[in-house]
Parts: sequence; C-alpha cells; structure tokens
Amino acid sequence: MTHEQAVYLELLARGAATEAYDRPVLLARASGAGPAELAELEQAKQLALRVRADLEGRRRREAELSALFETAHDLAGLRDLDDVLRAIVQRARSLLGTEVAYLSLNDPAAGDTYMRVTEGSVSAKFQQLRLGMGEGLGGLVAQTARPYVTDDYMKDSRFQHTRTIDTAVGDEGLTAILGVPLTLGSQVIGVLFAADRRARVFEREQVALLGSFAAHAAVAIDTAHLLAETRTALAELERANDIIREHSGVIERASEVHDRLTELVLRGGGVTDVAAAVSEVLGGAVEFVAERPGTGPAPDGHAVRDGDDWIAEVSAGGESFGALVLRDRPGLDPVDLRTLERAALVTSLLLLARRSAGEAEQRVRGELLDDLLDAPDRDPRLLRDRAARLRTDADAPHVVLAARIDRAGTGGAPGGGADENGRAEDGARASADRQRLRSAASHLAATRHGLASARDGGTVLLLPLGPGESAAELARQTARHLGGALREPVTVGASAPVPAPLAHPDRVAPAYQEARRCLEALRLLHRQGQGAAAEDLGFLGLLLADTRDIEGFVERTIGQVVAYDTRRGTDLVRTMDAYFASGMSPARTKDDLHVHVNTVAQRIERIGRLLGQDWQSPSRALEIQLALRLHALSAAVSPPSGN
Repeated sequence: MTHEQAVYLELLARGAATEAYDRPVLLARASGAGPAELAELEQAKQLALRVRADLEGRRRREAELSALFETAHDLAGLRDLDDVLRAIVQRARSLLGTEVAYLSLNDPAAGDTYMRVTEGSVSAKFQQLRLGMGEGLGGLVAQTARPYVTDDYMKDSRFQHTRTIDTAVGDEGLTAILGVPLTLGSQVIGVLFAADRRARVFEREQVALLGSFAAHAAVAIDTAHLLAETRTALAELERANDIIREHSGVIERASEVHDRLTELVLRGGGVTDVAAAVSEVLGGAVEFVAERPGTGPAPDGHAVRDGDDWIAEVSAGGESFGALVLRDRPGLDPVDLRTLERAALVTSLLLLARRSAGEAEQRVRGELLDDLLDAPDRDPRLLRDRAARLRTDADAPHVVLAARIDRAGTGGAPGGGADENGRAEDGARASADRQRLRSAASHLAATRHGLASARDGGTVLLLPLGPGESAAELARQTARHLGGALREPVTVGASAPVPAPLAHPDRVAPAYQEARRCLEALRLLHRQGQGAAAEDLGFLGLLLADTRDIEGFVERTIGQVVAYDTRRGTDLVRTMDAYFASGMSPARTKDDLHVHVNTVAQRIERIGRLLGQDWQSPSRALEIQLALRLHALSAAVSPPSGN
C-alpha cells in the first residue's frame, strides 16, 4: 500500500468531511511533486470520495430501514393512534432532514382535508389550516393520489393558490414542499408532507422514503379504525348480553315477588311485610308513607318518578291511603316498575281489609266521643276504662277539632225540574263527602290513638297533642292529612288544649263549640282548606276562644316590642301608641313625644324589624292597636312591683 492510499484510508476511517480529501493533493503540489504523482493522488482521491459516498448511502439506508422497522414495531403494538402518527412524522422529518413535517387527513363530510399532526411548525394559523380538494399542493395530492414536489411553492404555478393557503404557508415561512398520499386500496385518506423554509431539491430516494412512511401511516389509521370497530362490536355484544341477563333476572324477580305477595295476603301480612318483601326483591329501600309525596296528580295504577325515587300510590275507590316509595333507583326496568305497582295494589287491599276489621273499633271510638259531647255527666271511671280498651291516653292533653269538606258550589240550571235534580245530586254528593270524611278522620284518629265521630254535617276529632305541639299546628296537620287523603279541601278548626278530657268530660263540649267557631271563622275569611286555632286568628280568635287569653294575644301581637323595651330601656311601645293616635304621621308623633322626627323614623324602623314590614297594613294595625290598649289596661290594673 502506498503512502497516498494510506492517507485516504485514514480519512475514510475518520469519516472526514469532503473538503479534507483535497488536502493531500494540495500538499503534494506545494512540495513540488511531478505530474505523474499528482495524477496518481487525484485518482486515489476520487476513488476515496466514491467509497465515502457509498458508505454514507449505506448508513442512510440503514437509518431509513431502522426507522421503518421501528414504525412497524409501533404499529404492531398500536395503543394510541395519535402517538403512532406523531412518531411517523417525527422520523420523516429527521431522516429527510427537513425543518417541518406534517400530516393531513381527509374529511369526507366537509369535503376537504385538515391538519392532524405537525412537527417543527411555529404558526398556529398553519396548524389549523384546512385545504379544499384540489387546492394547493396538498389538495392536489389528495385529489389525484399522486406525490407532488416543489422547490419553491409560492412561485410554482402548477398548484391552485388560495389566499387562505398562501397566507398560512407564508406565515410558516415554507418554500420547498414534498407531499405524498396516504392510501387504503384506491382511496386517499390523507397526505404526508416534508418541507423546508429554503429552496431545495427532493431526490427520488427521499420521495420513496416519505412514501414508505405514508404507507405505514395509512396502515396505522386503518388498524385503528378496525380496532375501534371491533371494540364497538364487542361492547354492543356485551350490552346485549347484559340486557338478556338482566331481563332474565327481572322475570325471575317478578315471579318471586308474585309468590311472596300471594303468601302475604293468605297469611294476613301487613303493610310493613309488603314493603320488606318488595325491598328484598327489587334490591332497594321501599317504604310506605301515609301521605303521598309530590303535589301533582297521580295516574291511576301507575308509578311516577320523583327525582331518584319512584312513587306508587296506594288508593281504592278514589281515596288515597298513602304511597309505596322506592328510594334512590332512578333507572327502573318496566317489569320491576310493574312489580312496584302490583305491590301498591296488594297494599291497598290489605289496608281495606284492615279497615273492614277496624270499622267496629271506629264505631266504638265514635260512640265514646259522642258520650263525651252529649252526656258529660257519665262516670269518668267508666269513660277511662272504655278509652283504655281503645289504647287512648286518658291523661294526655287533647285538642277538639271540627272538620268539614269545603268544595266550591255549582249553580243549578233554570227550571224547577233541573233545580230538583241539582239539589238531589248535591245532597247525594254531600252525603258521600260526609261518609268519606268520617272514614278518613276515623282512620287518622285510630293511628293517633284519638277519637272521631260524625257531627253537624262534618266530623269532630279528639286527638292528643304531641310533645311541643300546639293546637294550631295539629289543626294544620289534620287539614293537610284529610285533604290529601280525600283530594278535597278540608277546613279544620281547633279548640285550645283540653287537659285530661276523660277525667273532666264536661270540658269537651265547650271545646267543640270553640272549634266550630274557628271553623266558621275560617270559612268567612275565605281560608277554606286550612287549619287553625283561635291563636291564629288574631283579635278575632280572642273573641272566639272560650279562655279569652288576653295575655297570650298581647304576647303574640306586640310581645317582641315589649320585651325589647324591657331589655334596652327604650320607649317603642309608647312610640307605637302615639304613632297610631296621630294618624300614622311621623311629624305629629314627634310633637306628641317631644323628640326629633329622625328619632321617630329610627324607632319606626326598629319596630318594623321586630314585628315584620307589614305591621302598618290595615289588618295588622288593627290587631296591634287592640293589643296596645289591652297592654295599657293590663299595666294599669296590675299592682306595682316592689324592690
């Protein structure tokens, strides 16, 4: 091996740049080498350069094959399509040595193509670009399914330039662009691009390499679509299998609940047993409530949804006994829904049977209340014995309540025959209403361990007071309960509490008269369908009540102002009195009190916060003035307190 050959072999081994191969020739020429030696060196240089180019080509092909192999490996373990496409674009940019690479996909619905992946792009406008079919280089590739290349896109007249595309390309600063189609069979699904921000020529090998990457990208997209379709088909099969399995389970549950409900009816089970059986079969909490939740009408025989709950009304003959409520089951199978409705029907049958068995007890309860009202001189010991058999607490305070259905009347048509027919119909309806009201009141009395009886065209009840419960609260609860059960407005008047009525039967009849007066007052005040006691009716209640609770009336009406004066040493009561005496004029009030008008305004504002902003309304003002007079009278007749 000659010295010159050894020099070039060393350059090849070091992977020296092309310029380094000129140095041995230049050194030989400078040292005075002859023409033959220079020619031999030049021949060795050219041979070394060919070897170098061949080695670089092999290394490039090795890198390309390695990239294609890695891409195929990515496809074999395809997990996320975007990750695979991004890797393909990154490798294409790296191997082709371009500044930018990107991939667009066709949108058949819109009839254009859109950017899916970009690498090296810095322009948001370019990354959001959409190309119509045939527009620009990419649109032409997508339309013709052929690769296109340009070394200067803006000056190339082969392409259909649009302002949108040219603006985006200019914003990105691209000059040379190569685009190859992504094809599945004969269908083009997108375009893979490589681009530079300077003019350059893409070689045939580079076009082929980018085409190989495009083929891999097309396979990746097709594989992802197939996987998605397979997953969708599997999910649909699983859903169908779940539906079949669930439907089979529902039918089994329906059969089971039918057998259990039949057994309950035969052995005389109760409402709680029905709710427990349905809860176990439906796999949810079912409970019976005495008042049907919600305010809307309930469709006959059908359960309705209320939020996450299902409500099946328990009713018979137009009378509601309550409802079965299935809690926290927003999604309910139709068969399970029918099961809940059947359970409600069975519950109504059981309640009707219980009612039939309890009607005798109700008659006894009514007879006892009638004796308390009509024969108060009966022996209290006998009355207490009868009450004990009915599980009535003889020593608890009770309230007498008078109840009546208040339906709006209808006028009759002209003519005597029509009037008689109308009166007959009204009489029949009133009789039916009284019977329904008596039945519902008797049921309520039995559940609360009280008494009920029909009287004076309505119903009278004697119910015990619960802990902390007032007569007014009990009247309102009774009106709501009876009105809900009958689906009619029921007005209820209540007496003041009667302590131990069975020990003092002479107190029951006066209490009933007070309850009736409250009932009539409610009707005159157009408050049908409500419940109230004398304490709810202001000064009118003071007149109606047997007890004449003047102190209670004053306390309820102006008690907060009196208490405020006592605590703070203020003069709000006298200010109210002067304010009303002056015709509610702040100017005249300040003259009477000898204070500034602003002081009067501040006191009036404070009174409004204590009594409510409507304290100057006519009805409230009348009650407040009466309470002020009674308070002044009470203070005048009360003995002064000593220290």
